Amino acid sequence: MSSITRRQFMIDGGKVAVGTSALAALLAACGGGSSGSSTPQAQTLRYWALGYQPNGANATGKLTDAAVQAYMKSHKDITVKVTGYTGDNAGFTKVTQAVNGGSSVDVFRIPSDNLPLLVKQGSVQPIDDYLTADDKADIYPNLLDAVKINGKAYAWPLWVPPVGMYLNLDIFKERGVPVPADDWTYEQFVEIAQKLTFTRANGQKVYGFTGMIDPGVVNTWPFIMGDGGVPLTPDNKKYAFDSPETITGLQKLVDLAQKYKVTPPDFGTQAAEDISTGFSQHKNYAMYCAPSGDSSGYAAMNMNFTVKPMPMGKLGKHLTTGGIGLIAVAKSSNSDRIKAAMNMASYLTGNQVAKDVPKYYLAPGARKSITVTDPINKFTPMVSYTYLMPLIAEWTQIRTLIHTHLQNAVLGKETPEQALKAPANEINSILADSQS
Repeated sequence: MSSITRRQFMIDGGKVAVGTSALAALLAACGGGSSGSSTPQAQTLRYWALGYQPNGANATGKLTDAAVQAYMKSHKDITVKVTGYTGDNAGFTKVTQAVNGGSSVDVFRIPSDNLPLLVKQGSVQPIDDYLTADDKADIYPNLLDAVKINGKAYAWPLWVPPVGMYLNLDIFKERGVPVPADDWTYEQFVEIAQKLTFTRANGQKVYGFTGMIDPGVVNTWPFIMGDGGVPLTPDNKKYAFDSPETITGLQKLVDLAQKYKVTPPDFGTQAAEDISTGFSQHKNYAMYCAPSGDSSGYAAMNMNFTVKPMPMGKLGKHLTTGGIGLIAVAKSSNSDRIKAAMNMASYLTGNQVAKDVPKYYLAPGARKSITVTDPINKFTPMVSYTYLMPLIAEWTQIRTLIHTHLQNAVLGKETPEQALKAPANEINSILADSQS
């Protein structure tokens, strides 16, 4: 998960005296996945997992198999069959067709980008009737809001990989630069980045900062949004990235390249792998911004690094961007099947699975009760202030239009004002068509 490119979930309520069998049925109906309750009858559930490879062929395969085995162990009447699909257009087409087919999918991992279309097509079951009071208290409110479409919640939030600032501490030590505090400002960040931009005795250039600018990611967007700008109005009906606050925010990102010269010459066109290699192995990038997924790889390398929140802009408070991983339940006319599927989805996004399967969570969980291990835990405080992109079917198209102009601004081909005003008419037309 080296970028935000595509796409992981939680769990007191009224006291009612009921009999044991009635309680079991109630828990099953309410999606009490972490309770280990029995479902009404024997079921075979089909679970489609993003990135899954069978027989432990990859980390996702191992963790998914372990979670499914733990779930079946506590739910004797359930058999789960797992199908993997890839995180590319072919994979998303495959799972979308399977869900719309209505007979081969019960529970599925889905990137937030793809959820709105499936909801629009009537293929996803709302989860509201299966959320317990504990669920509502435990899931971060901004994440539960993020999965609502027309007032209904359509997926169980799994996890959030927020964007943070990675620091190569070897380079900090090399230049005698102190590690900044968590509440550092943009201006302090620029000063540090300037000190970390230098040429080594062997001629190697070191740059204070870089970041990936790509249509599939929002890694550098915290700079753009740090002064208070947002891409769309709160109702998602109009383009809003051309506001004065967003223009000043984009100017800050552009200035890193054009004014302060703390970025590499290819800043704006770099691939994720080039950035991570330069940061960790070549040691020619002192800082870069990316989601939480990169951190586990660096920890495995025993790299000397840390992660800080993104520098604060004129908002005067922390803000970052990120994606959200989701698990959804396919629409079905079989109420028992839906109950069983909701129960399993609740488990796969709750805190019990974290206890059953160590390191199951590859990003901070969507529930306050979930504890993740170092270094992923460095990102946990960021979850509550992560801005999640609009959950609308047109967002991928809109983000791609915005990206072209952001890249032009960073490369000096457009001013920040030109870049952010340029796509306004086309995006507003897209949004208007979606509402008609």
